[in-house]
Amino acid sequence: MSYVGPDSQPPRPPRRFGGGRALAVTLAVLAPATLAGYLIHDATSGPDDSGSARTQPSAVRSDQNAPSKPTADGPSDAPAPSRSKKPEDKPDDKPSGKDPKDPKAPSAGRPAPSGPLKGKVVVIDPGHNPGNFRHTAEINRPVNIGTHSKECDTTGTSTNRGYTEARFTLDVAHRLRDLLHRQGATVRLTQDGDRAWGPCVDERARIGNAARADAVVSLHADGSAVGNRGFHVILPAKVRGGAADTTAIVGPSRDLGERIAGQFLSATKSAPSNYVGDGTGLDVRRDLGGLNLSKVPKVFIECGNMRDPKDEALLTNSGWRQKAASGISAGIASFLTG
Repeated sequence: MSYVGPDSQPPRPPRRFGGGRALAVTLAVLAPATLAGYLIHDATSGPDDSGSARTQPSAVRSDQNAPSKPTADGPSDAPAPSRSKKPEDKPDDKPSGKDPKDPKAPSAGRPAPSGPLKGKVVVIDPGHNPGNFRHTAEINRPVNIGTHSKECDTTGTSTNRGYTEARFTLDVAHRLRDLLHRQGATVRLTQDGDRAWGPCVDERARIGNAARADAVVSLHADGSAVGNRGFHVILPAKVRGGAADTTAIVGPSRDLGERIAGQFLSATKSAPSNYVGDGTGLDVRRDLGGLNLSKVPKVFIECGNMRDPKDEALLTNSGWRQKAASGISAGIASFLTG
């Protein structure tokens, strides 16, 4: 998990939906053909198709807090500290271009066109920052997340060949921004690689709150063990303490998360996580400052596990990243339009 830290809690099964509805039912409604096809494939596939982790206990996610060093090909990306010495992979990056005059403005700085999301504000939160590894003192300082203190941010994870989570999240953020903008939404990014480090988790929450966002999605990729595969969406638990009070956003955030999970499954054909969320694709947590301090509907999505070779092949593929952005966009649009 990108934000696992010393005070985090191990994964635990999420709460089921009110009235006993599980996400499997929601996903079946949202994407019946996709879900049915996946289940048939899963039932008939051997270990080479699904990964040995399906028959193993869930593993605790690795800690990604230790600072990283620059890669050999330049200082812009920071690999996770445990990566091998293999040459850096060269994912076929073709991210959307950003406006150099205002990187946080909607796509290319243009006013949002008319569309079904006209008047809606969406904040995209690309997890981590490519420069975090150069600012370990700053990102390791504690910030108050309401219930307790936690480190400002982390370096994030990477594939074993050095494709960083920060690079991945910015690429998907650009694609997602463009898709939402074309539907009429006003889109803000919490960071666009335009600052030396951060922002801290508390500031990320404040950006969404200040924008009075209709929805906030924090983009991540996990750093777990080989064999642990699939995506999961993290939902806020009901938390009250200090500046944290998620009472008003728990319900709408779950709705947002369920819709994103269903549409992500449909668009990418990736399965829900086999190691977090008990097969539902959802995980409820109370230790993340970005959720605890949010006053608007917000979820995190871990798009896959960067340390698993099969998930790595997806995450480093530009075509798959476009599908991921499409799924997330469709889930947001479904939530905003009802």
